Amino acid sequence: LLVESGGGLVQAGGSLRLSCVASGRTISRYTMGWFRQALGKEREFVAANTWSGGSNYYADSVKGRFTISRDNAKNTVFLQMNNLKPEDTAVYFCASGTNIRFTTKSGYDLWGQGTQVTVSS
Repeated sequence: LLVESGGGLVQAGGSLRLSCVASGRTISRYTMGWFRQALGKEREFVAANTWSGGSNYYADSVKGRFTISRDNAKNTVFLQMNNLKPEDTAVYFCASGTNIRFTTKSGYDLWGQGTQVTVSS
């Protein structure tokens, strides 16, 4: 089970930190990712942290503004979002998997329920 928190309403230029706590799965053995889905759009990749080597990958739209990190001792992954823009408004989902295709939805077999992020202009 993955449970996200930390979403909310923020003005453009503001920051939010999302958290995703895992239970029943030890995240140190898995790649952890964040995806988002805006109203009427497809779910898209945002960021991933790989289990092997701990490398970070980001969508071009969030590079330099978002940072993914994890605390394996707390079985938690984070997404720090700075300089938020109205186009970042979406439901953000945490995901866990082992597939090498970690920038795609098919790379993950466990998903959270999502947390809403709304950025006002």
